[in-house]
Amino acid sequence: MTQNFEKLRLDAPNAGPVEWRISDGLTPYEEAVAFMETRADAIARGEARELIWLVEHPPLYTAGTSADVADLTEPDRFPVFSTGRGGQYTYHGPGQRVAYVMMNLKARGSDVRLFVQGLESWIIKALDRFNVRGEMRDGRVGVWVQRGLKEDKIAALGIRVRRGVSFHGISLNVEPDLSHYDGIVPCGISVHGVTSLADLGLPVTMEDADVALKAAFEEVFGPVE
Repeated sequence: MTQNFEKLRLDAPNAGPVEWRISDGLTPYEEAVAFMETRADAIARGEARELIWLVEHPPLYTAGTSADVADLTEPDRFPVFSTGRGGQYTYHGPGQRVAYVMMNLKARGSDVRLFVQGLESWIIKALDRFNVRGEMRDGRVGVWVQRGLKEDKIAALGIRVRRGVSFHGISLNVEPDLSHYDGIVPCGISVHGVTSLADLGLPVTMEDADVALKAAFEEVFGPVE
């Protein structure tokens, strides 16, 4: 599946640079959600700039609006949070870069479907900097890596849009403990696995991933600061 974004206006030249923020350490999930909701409301009121916020979380599972409880196979393994983002169960934890995306879709002239494709394109362009071919799949949100006869998911995506502003976002597996995914059926898909840059044999640091994500974001959405 290929996308051509030349006819989409995913950048917002009149909105100014998007704020780019990186938090050190492990950010509690409840604090992240509370902050995102407050910031998204401020963006909708025109009182704050768009923001990309990069964090890591302690080990946890989140349940999106389409989550099937049967896909939570080890409910006592890590804390489980119900969340308003789209999608099913996913994992967050150390070694995974979570990028929360608080952006004004009205200013960018794109609908939610095209915006999601833009987010996937962002991840793919970042992976390309490590010579990793990430791919989209029809009917499956996220980014995938073909590995011989099988394919594994390397990045997940789930957003919520309220008053025209997105929040929640993407998660890229840099070097998480992939065994932590064993407590769920990731995104409700049991026939495919998960992978990471480290699992692919690439010694990529979180700082390396952040540099790649920043450069790729600017290609798709415009400048940050």
